[in-house]
Amino acid sequence: MFRRRFLQTSTALGFSGLGSAAWAHHGWSSFDQNRPIYLEGRAVEVKWRNPHAELVLELPEKLTLPADLAQRALPAQSAGVDGPALLAKTVVPTRRDRRWAIELAPLFRLGQWQMPEIRNGAALSMVGFTFKDEQGAAVLRAEYVFLDGKAYGLRSGPA
Repeated sequence: MFRRRFLQTSTALGFSGLGSAAWAHHGWSSFDQNRPIYLEGRAVEVKWRNPHAELVLELPEKLTLPADLAQRALPAQSAGVDGPALLAKTVVPTRRDRRWAIELAPLFRLGQWQMPEIRNGAALSMVGFTFKDEQGAAVLRAEYVFLDGKAYGLRSGPA
């Protein structure tokens, strides 16, 4: 019964166009969590909505890893994320795309962190994960966002 109702709902949403965001959504398992990536730049095309906030990040021509990245203070999350270890092994991407699609957390979680709404033109940086071997689209699932001198954890709520 549940399966039939799920398929009917999914089909109806897909044909109506309302399901396109759900079809584009990626779970954590789609991303290579063994190779954190650092990105920085300016936000363009911000979509502050569920199932998660999204933006396009426009990178500078030359992207370098900040010297202080591994020493940055990180907020404690309720999920077991070893933030310092993650920052210590973060690298810049090898691909040279100037624009990356960024997947943030759901709006409820961003509210838990009291993260302000990101606006077009905002400067920010982040550490997150892309697809294995950087294959496919230039997409990053953000784990930490650095905005206006503050760090926000996105895997879970605050600890």
